[in-house]
Amino acid sequence: MGNKVGYLGELEHVLLWTVIRLGDDAYGMAVRNDLEQRAGRDVARGAVYITLDRLVQKGYLESELGDPSAERGGRARRYFTVTEAGKAALRQARKALVSAWDGLEGAVEH
Repeated sequence: MGNKVGYLGELEHVLLWTVIRLGDDAYGMAVRNDLEQRAGRDVARGAVYITLDRLVQKGYLESELGDPSAERGGRARRYFTVTEAGKAALRQARKALVSAWDGLEGAVEH
C-alpha cells in the first residue's frame, strides 16, 4: 500500500466525522449524543472515550481542556479537533470505501 495513513475502524471513522461536524462543541458527551442521534444506535460511553483517546494517540485528533464549570462539579470538558493527519485518514478511508463499492451498487439494491 505504501502510504503512512493507518486503517480506520468504523467507530474511529464516524467519530472523526462527528468531531468535524461539531466544530468547537466537540467534547465527549456531545460527540456521543450526535453520533447516537445520526446513526440511530446506542454507543457505550466507554467505547466513545476509549476510541477518542486512541485517535489522539494515532495523531488524528488533538484535545484540550476547557474551563472548569460548576455544573460539572468543577471539572473541565475535554474538547477535540481533527488534525491534518486525521483528515488525510478520512480521505483515504473514503477512497477505499468508494473503490470497494465499485460495481456492487446494483447487487445490494435487491
